[in-house]
Amino acid sequence: MTDALTQEALDQLFTKARTRNGWLDRPVAVDLLKAVWDLAKMGPTSANCCPARIVFVVSDEAKARLKPHLLEGNVKKIMAAPVTAIIGQDMKFYDRLGVLFPHTDARSWFAGNQPLIETTAFRNATLQGAYLMLAARALGLDCGPMSGFDNAAVDEEFFAGTEVRSNFLCSIGYGSEEDLFPRSPRPDFNEDCSVI
Repeated sequence: MTDALTQEALDQLFTKARTRNGWLDRPVAVDLLKAVWDLAKMGPTSANCCPARIVFVVSDEAKARLKPHLLEGNVKKIMAAPVTAIIGQDMKFYDRLGVLFPHTDARSWFAGNQPLIETTAFRNATLQGAYLMLAARALGLDCGPMSGFDNAAVDEEFFAGTEVRSNFLCSIGYGSEEDLFPRSPRPDFNEDCSVI
């Protein structure tokens, strides 16, 4: 890969993309969500561990289940979004490493090592959530990532009986200009980076 993306593509992914708070009343097809995942899953994770588990909340019934667990400031925008993804991490991700990373016995690196399991699951599911947002933007969708919910309650509601824990939420759809804040400043290279 030697060619940079066009400025138009960079604008869509980064420089003109915005965190949306308002949404058009336009559904997102399940096939499009599948296409988003098929792009996002290609992003790298440690030992290809792929710990993210995504629940796409679409139906009115599912939204009603999510609503009581949201901070008040997030209710309106999540209820208006055509889709809200619950990005979680599977704390037993290592059980699939025999298939996902067949080069060696990577499962043995994790089994019984709870601190390594927790940091690996959280870090890599967070990465996969970011890949999901970039994939959604690449396919013409807008995103509204957020915290601001009761993780334990969401886990009980949507991941009961599993080893999956919620990480963050991301509304997905076609954004409106409603409640769109002016872009906040970003730090310059020399403020946050160094070259040594």
